[in-house]
Amino acid sequence: MESALTSPAAASIFGIPAVIFSILIPVAGITIFAYIMYRRILPLAKAAPDDRFCCIGQRVGLILKIWLAQWRQPRYMLAGVLHIFIFAGFIILGARSIQLVILGFAENFVLPGFGGIFGQIYNVLKDYAATWVLIACIIAAVRRGIFKPERYAVPSRYGKDHTAEAVFVLGLISTLMISESLFEASLVAAQAQTGLHAELPSPLSLAWFFTHMLSGSSPAALQNTHLITYFIHDLTFFFFMCFLPLGKHFHVITSIFNVFFMRVEKGNVKPVRYGIPDEQLDDLDSFGVKVFEDFTWKHILDFYTCADCGRCSDHCPANAVGRPLSPRFISIKGRDYAFKHYPLIGGNGAEPKPLIGDIYDEDEIWSCTTCGACEQECPLGIEYIDKMVDLRRYMVDEGLVPQSLQKPLGSLEKRGNPWGKMERKRADWTKELPEGCGARVLEKGATAETLYFVDSISSFDDRMQEVARCTAKILNTAEIDFGILGKAEKDSGHEARRFGEEMLFMDLRDQNIDAILNSGAQRIVTADPHAFNALKKDYTEIPPVEHISQTIIHSVRSGKIKLKAVEDASKTYVYHDACYLGRHNNVYDAPRAAIDSIPGIKRVEMTEDCRDRSFCCGGGGLMLFYEPEEDQRMGVLRVEMAKKAGADVIVTACPFCLVNLEDAIKVSGLEGHMEALDLTELIEQHLVSEDGGQKTEDR
Repeated sequence: MESALTSPAAASIFGIPAVIFSILIPVAGITIFAYIMYRRILPLAKAAPDDRFCCIGQRVGLILKIWLAQWRQPRYMLAGVLHIFIFAGFIILGARSIQLVILGFAENFVLPGFGGIFGQIYNVLKDYAATWVLIACIIAAVRRGIFKPERYAVPSRYGKDHTAEAVFVLGLISTLMISESLFEASLVAAQAQTGLHAELPSPLSLAWFFTHMLSGSSPAALQNTHLITYFIHDLTFFFFMCFLPLGKHFHVITSIFNVFFMRVEKGNVKPVRYGIPDEQLDDLDSFGVKVFEDFTWKHILDFYTCADCGRCSDHCPANAVGRPLSPRFISIKGRDYAFKHYPLIGGNGAEPKPLIGDIYDEDEIWSCTTCGACEQECPLGIEYIDKMVDLRRYMVDEGLVPQSLQKPLGSLEKRGNPWGKMERKRADWTKELPEGCGARVLEKGATAETLYFVDSISSFDDRMQEVARCTAKILNTAEIDFGILGKAEKDSGHEARRFGEEMLFMDLRDQNIDAILNSGAQRIVTADPHAFNALKKDYTEIPPVEHISQTIIHSVRSGKIKLKAVEDASKTYVYHDACYLGRHNNVYDAPRAAIDSIPGIKRVEMTEDCRDRSFCCGGGGLMLFYEPEEDQRMGVLRVEMAKKAGADVIVTACPFCLVNLEDAIKVSGLEGHMEALDLTELIEQHLVSEDGGQKTEDR
């Protein structure tokens, strides 16, 4: 196509062929970028191994869903939509930026496949993309710099605010959009003035506005605009590329890789060290993460990928109640450490120092409940639980265990339960079962089709023993042949592992596996989500595991269980999702279906704070024994959410949650106005016998 303007490839600048600059800029930019990336990769090369090369099909799916489709972004609607617009614009305009770079030394260059009808369609898309990206950048800059959403705030103890960097990057992106549009508009305006063929920009696009604005300009002004905007775009593009790995916007580069390598399964915990079998763990010099290089390469990649959006901290229950933990700053401090100790110029890493006490505080790491809300909310696949567990493993190895946790951990080691009670009393809860509703102990050759794994809290806590009894009654009513392990059962070890006591966990696990296999059971049922998760995710070679909520709804639908209509129809019920049942195992529908199967019951949801956004009550496992400094109890906040939803009864499917919620109701002054029940208790209250009478008249 004949052009009214001299192209950058054929022009001169102060008598120097412009093509020289067109070649030098990308060569210099790519060289500097390659060097920066080499320095950034060094910590990953020195990091601990991580097994992330399985399940390729699932990982490709994660790329398509989470990275390309930006699946999690709309969870924060305004910020998410703005990000989607900017991201989509980047994807569309990436090809245009490459074409512009090459046009600087190859006149009339067109990317392969971008001619003809596809090229025309693409030109329309890129015109509008440049427009909406600019608008989104302006809105985002105003929002970030003026309105300043609370989740972006940086407390003084965590370091500097990154607002200036964010606004600066938005400015760079806006410069790219404006310069590309002006570059095109100046050519179209010149073509129109000289009567040459011109492909008009898309109506109401940025380039369209600029074309009309420049229509009265002189040929010299149009030529200068054409060249100046080209080199502004060229310089900005390569500066932007080199700037990205220097701060929080590194995620623009690393996010696709971080999403690809993110966990494909929730609920499990990484081994102490990949490639080291359990029997060789005693040979390790230390457990967990002591120095930065003890993190796996994926976890350092996590640090690089953090966008500083604050979504993780916004949904962290520990952060919400004023504990000294903000997941966001776990990543930011890790990234800052990497940048400081692996500088762009200098050595390949300073003398390693223990991370605990240097960049992370002990209370900060112990404050995590491992609820997984942070990981669920992160739009870039950043993981926190494994990091917390690994840091705890080091602290346990060094004896840096909070005083309040030392006794329950010691009791787990000595007695197989955190209460330190005698093993022979593990089945004492069965003594109060009604006649004909036995829970036989599978010992001395006794077997059953189903094993009810009770776990410690329902075995030994006086209040939670009722959950065990209700579970047994439900199994009997459903005509399920079941038994329990009695004194042969040990704590599932779920919390021991997540609190860094790996060797203790392995001992408890191995004893339980032997007992389970010796029972001859074909399946396992438990009413404790923590035991459910441990048996499913941390144990191997045992029968399939089912939560009691799943057993209930199967039995209801098969007609094995019939339920009586609710007596007080004025009461409103709300279900609280236990973290290790819902978020970690995706069991959301079964408990709700079980509740809804009670005729006449009225159930509501806690608005947005339910299902995968459920707010942790803070009662998980050994957290019942931990005494952190906090402004308010997590359970109290959860009770307030239930009250706001209009509920009279909070139903949960976790004995740990029940302990915390009942205590929170008392603390909140709502005793007598609100109550908490376990799902098994609610169902047991409404069991109907074969003759139509209530199954629990003997209670």
